Amino acid sequence: MLKQSVYAAALAVLISVTPALAQDKKVEVSALLGWTFSDGVSGDNFRAGDGNTYNRLDPADSFKWGLDIGVMATPNVEVGFLFGQQLSTLTAGGTAQKDIGDLTVSTYHGYVAYNMGESDAKVRPYLMGGLGATNFGGVDYTRANGQNGTTAGETQFSSTWGAGVKVFPNPNVGVRVGLQFTPTYIKSDAAGYWCDPYWGCYLVGSAQYSNQWDFNGGITFRF
Repeated sequence: MLKQSVYAAALAVLISVTPALAQDKKVEVSALLGWTFSDGVSGDNFRAGDGNTYNRLDPADSFKWGLDIGVMATPNVEVGFLFGQQLSTLTAGGTAQKDIGDLTVSTYHGYVAYNMGESDAKVRPYLMGGLGATNFGGVDYTRANGQNGTTAGETQFSSTWGAGVKVFPNPNVGVRVGLQFTPTYIKSDAAGYWCDPYWGCYLVGSAQYSNQWDFNGGITFRF
């Protein structure tokens, strides 16, 4: 009888603390897989050794993976760090399109997200925005004369914006799907002059961005 009473009391305690444990989960770690639609930038016409004229460089659309680590500052507000890596190909465009070489595009962003609904809800839509950097890795290629060449990598400031939904069939593990937009500033081209009666005339630049549109999904663990 005493043993049954102890078991009943332990069961009652476990049932009573389970919701509190679910609410106390503050960290979310997500592994992400997806596909990225990318565009690059345009430039001056360049007559190449193959007889074609090229004036664009673009990362090819390709597979991407990522890792997201977030901490719940409040039941709805999440702050965290998001890493992504696109395994792409650098292509030149113009009168023809030519693959130059393998290109790895890595993104690093701190972010703030708003998760809708209660902290223990099974379905939580979210909105997020962040600031950080995008690294375009060096590219190994072969010149028209058969010699090997390498382009230097470059890192530029970028922002990232996203939306999606998380679904938690149990308190510890869930799945998520989302859309993410990452514009990366590359350069500014002269667009003409702007004249002001007080300050005079000055050169105006037209900014060019390399944009990534990511469709991703993955698994989320809560601690």
